[in-house]
Amino acid sequence: MSTADIISVIMRGLPTTVSLLLAATALAFAIAFIAGISRVSRFKFIRVGTLVYVEFFRGTSLLIQLFWLYYVLPEAFGVRLDPFLAGVITLGLNYGAYGSEIVRSSILSVPKGQSEAGIALNMSSRQQMFRIILPQAFRTMIPGLTNNSIELLKGTSLVALIALQDMMYWGQNLRSGDFSIALPVFAILLMMYFLVALPLILLSKYFEKRASRGVAST
Repeated sequence: MSTADIISVIMRGLPTTVSLLLAATALAFAIAFIAGISRVSRFKFIRVGTLVYVEFFRGTSLLIQLFWLYYVLPEAFGVRLDPFLAGVITLGLNYGAYGSEIVRSSILSVPKGQSEAGIALNMSSRQQMFRIILPQAFRTMIPGLTNNSIELLKGTSLVALIALQDMMYWGQNLRSGDFSIALPVFAILLMMYFLVALPLILLSKYFEKRASRGVAST
């Protein structure tokens, strides 16, 4: 099989990989913000509940989490998810947990004097968070969240194990049919994943420069 043929087959999975990346990243970002803000809540039960979620998903295997959603839920609870939805939810929950730590640390990096200024202006805790703290923390958290998206892209390759037809799925199909083409198949997969990640890498570098420039000027 020629290199062009291999690329053609693997490209069948590109739309699925990109769609999975976008959907899971959107979910992970939403979870990261909610969980990150909850980690600094003044209510202890919210902080503790969020901490349990974060440590559970950071401390267990992404692959096992994926298998739980796709294989265990139907058997144990009768809840069936299609491969794409199972992939989106698993990746979103897992990388959302990591992202929440980025959000939390960025919020805590804002000087306490900013909150004190909000109190002096008679702002509520909610107003202080959304009008003063988050706008400043946002600049700090964006590079980390962008890097988190790059890591998420790498994790998308695991969905091939639940028969979602992404790039890895088609690559594995080619290799299983002819072991002699393993080298070109995986070399092409490496390059294609890198090309998908490249815009995120450049975006991360851009945000890192913007963030450091902003810090240097203060």
